[in-house]
Amino acid sequence: MKARAILAVMSALAVGGLVVGATAAVETVPGKDVKCPVSGKPVNPEASVMFEDCKVYFCCNNCPKAFNADTTHAKFGAKAHHQMVQTGQLKQVACPFSGKPCKPETKVTIDGVDVCFCCNNCKGKVEKAAEDARIDLVFKDTSKGFKPAKDIEKEAK
Repeated sequence: MKARAILAVMSALAVGGLVVGATAAVETVPGKDVKCPVSGKPVNPEASVMFEDCKVYFCCNNCPKAFNADTTHAKFGAKAHHQMVQTGQLKQVACPFSGKPCKPETKVTIDGVDVCFCCNNCKGKVEKAAEDARIDLVFKDTSKGFKPAKDIEKEAK
């Protein structure tokens, strides 16, 4: 009887979109506030491409072409990273500028994403930047401050 109940739950989870396995991970479906990195419009969860081992969502099937044409990702990379944090695929692990531990009191919200810094100097750098420059400033290079959520889960085990 227990085996049937477990099988029923696993089947329901699989149908519901969960991946059942050694590392049961839930793929975050983007909400209405998630924007296409190319157009800035709300995303369509059906229009996506893999980028740096994460899904990037777009508003339509034409935007991935423009995204992939930017081979250096200089134009759309920061917005894609911002979206990856917003959808939970990337997690903040340190200050994006210094790589040092973050202090919660230095939190700044950048287009719907909370980011903390190691000190008020780093926080001030973002606060002084124009609103449209903040995403590039913080999310262009995610190597110091962010890690894929699935890597963090693996490290925790």
